[in-house]
Amino acid sequence: MPRPRKSLICLDETPYYHCVSRCVRRAFLCGKDKFSGKSYEHRRQWVENRLLKLASVFAIDVCAYAVMSNHTHTVLRIDKNLALAMSPEEVLSRWHTLHHGTLLTRQFMNRDQRPNLSEAQIKTVFSCVEIYRKRLYDISWFMRLLNEFIARKANKEDECTGRFWEGRFKSQALLDESALLACMAYVDLNPIRVGNAKTPEKAMYTSVNRRISKAKVNKQPPELLPFIGDSQNSKLRGLPFRLEDYLHLVDQTGRQLRSNIKGAIPQNCEPILSRTGLTQTDWSEVVSTIESNFSSKISLALVKRKTGGRQQLAC
Repeated sequence: MPRPRKSLICLDETPYYHCVSRCVRRAFLCGKDKFSGKSYEHRRQWVENRLLKLASVFAIDVCAYAVMSNHTHTVLRIDKNLALAMSPEEVLSRWHTLHHGTLLTRQFMNRDQRPNLSEAQIKTVFSCVEIYRKRLYDISWFMRLLNEFIARKANKEDECTGRFWEGRFKSQALLDESALLACMAYVDLNPIRVGNAKTPEKAMYTSVNRRISKAKVNKQPPELLPFIGDSQNSKLRGLPFRLEDYLHLVDQTGRQLRSNIKGAIPQNCEPILSRTGLTQTDWSEVVSTIESNFSSKISLALVKRKTGGRQQLAC
């Protein structure tokens, strides 16, 4: 019997979770149907766009993702402190980008109508705010709004109704940095392992592809949780590893041949930093620009995290 979701997600143990959603039976999320010849590749962009939009609204960061032909992988980080630090106005503003809210919450957000609300109505609004606040750091709500959106679009395009996803998403707690690293590399290497791409930089609709593209111009994608290495700035929110070390780990792991896995990075490929032109990247600039790129979230959340004792990637 499946365990209840609340027993699988415990923020006291870890904020990091690996989530997987699979299509029901042999339904196509993406890819090409070899029997009918119909292509569903455009749906990969649906998933990526929706995922990154939700990350901009929720107090949940995307660490890694991969959009496969009949399933999706995401590695998420819950930032409960960010949600708790939000003002009522910000909670409602974020939630209203996804839902209409209630008549009272919409009136509250209207500066002209707010003075007309009674004390009892204001109290009701604040009750709604606390409900929405909890939803903004709830993985179940995050995945629900991702999967429902894709299912409705796919069913409309296929001119059918019914279940699109295979039950609820599966979640896996990542309890330490080693588990986090291993899972992120596993997710980013999924297209290589199934033979859809030869190298990580060619694997479209993955987080590693997006990170490499930005690294070429000495930046990190603002839509993803950044790599901050061993930064001593307690205000920075990010993954406690160096990006170049992570890319090297993904490259080395992807070269390992396994009997039960279809694909691998060719052994004669140059190292990833060389073949992608990242040997010229100013990695210190990549890290130093994080503070300015993410300052709006930091000042808003007023979140301080201890970073002492973080270990770097061993490759």
